[in-house]
Parts: sequence; C-alpha cells; structure tokens
Amino acid sequence: MAIETIDKTAKRLVLTVQDYSLFAWRAFTNLYRPPIYWPEFLIQADIIGVGSLSIVILAGLSTGGVLALQSAATLSAFGATAVTGQFVSLTMIRELGPVLTGVMVSGRNASSMASELGSMVVTEQIDAMRALGVDPLRKLVTPRIFACISMLFFLTIVADAFGILGGALVTVFMNNQNGTQYFSMAWEHLVYADIVQGLVKPLFFGYIIASIGCFYGMRTSGGTEGVGRSTIQAVVYASVLIIFVDFLITQVLLTIFR
Repeated sequence: MAIETIDKTAKRLVLTVQDYSLFAWRAFTNLYRPPIYWPEFLIQADIIGVGSLSIVILAGLSTGGVLALQSAATLSAFGATAVTGQFVSLTMIRELGPVLTGVMVSGRNASSMASELGSMVVTEQIDAMRALGVDPLRKLVTPRIFACISMLFFLTIVADAFGILGGALVTVFMNNQNGTQYFSMAWEHLVYADIVQGLVKPLFFGYIIASIGCFYGMRTSGGTEGVGRSTIQAVVYASVLIIFVDFLITQVLLTIFR
C-alpha cells in the first residue's frame, strides 16, 4: 500500500508539472500572436502595481530599518559602523528587495488570481467564453502574466529605494551616525553586477506568481471549497518556487559576474 501511494503521488506530481509547463508556455507565447487584449493588461497592471504599492513601501522601509539596526550592532564590535550604508544597499538590491517584493505580491495577487479565475470556472463563465469563441487563456491569463512581470520589476525598484531610505532613517535618528556618509557608502560601492542581479530576478518572479496563480485558478473544481483550496495552493507553491528559483538565479549570476 505504501509503494502504491508513493507511485500515485509521484505520477500526480509529474503530470502537474507537465500541465503547468504547457500552460505557462502557451500563455507566454500568446503575447506574440493576435488578438492581444491590451485593455486587460492595463487593468491588471493597475491592480497589481498600484494596489501592491503600499505594502511594498511598508515592507521595504521596515526591512531596511531592521538591516541597519542589526548591521550596526554587529559592525560596532569591529569599529566598522561606517559601512552600514554599503551593507544595507547591497543586501536590499541584490537579494531582499526582489525576494521580499515577490513574496508580498505573491500573497496578495497570486491568491486573488486563483480565487477570481476559480470562481469563474465554478460558475461556468470560462465555458461560456469558450462557447462564444474566446480563448480564456489568451484573454484572462496572458495579460495577467505580463502585467505581473512588468509591475514587479518597478515594485522591486520601489522596495529597494525605500529599504535604503528606511536604513538611513534608523542610521541617523537611532544610531546617531552621519547620514551623508551612509548615502555615500550606499552609492559608491554599488556596481553594475549588483544592479543586474537585483533587476533580473523580478522578471522571473513575476512570471512565477501570475502563471501559478492562474494555473491553479483554471484547475479549480469542487465548488466554493475548491476555490479556497486553489487559492491556498497558489500562494504556497508560488512562494516556495520564488525562494527556490532565487537560489538558482543567484548561483548563475554569481558565476557570470564572478
């Protein structure tokens, strides 16, 4: 019985990965074939970008402040508190900015995509679209994927900026250090490779968030209970995959910019 259970689980996992890969690829390639639903793209860009702006700013400020507190407490033992700005800026831009933004947007938007599309599946709106000759993948999924990729790129820049600002506020008003020195160290030690690492990651994370949210939404079954189940699966798998892909991308980029 145990072997049979493992076999069924493995087959289900392989089939799910296969279905997701085909689903995500079709949604991605639809952008290059007409019709292209630009109004849907703009609506989703507003929902994802403007709607997530407040939580991204708050998360960036808080994270930058915590980094400044922790780094100053550690660096003071070595008499190197002057490099606090360098530590905060590199950490935010390289790693915490993209990952934190991805996880926050995943919790907000992957869940909303899964619940919205799941509700449309349960109420047979998706079947009605197909009956009218409209491709649901092209109209509902593709705009969400490209809106999420585009907006996550800019949200990451916002998170980085406010993270550095949050570190500056803590450095000046709580650690009583020089603000000019902080910003000088934060700027002077940034190089091209750091910026590239920080701005490449959100392109992948945005694709993961939207494709997984839409994938589980379109696979919803079992009524309203199924909608809740799809929402949970979308958030969990998107967050885990973001962290895993972040490790892979970091390894590749560090190899390239050695």
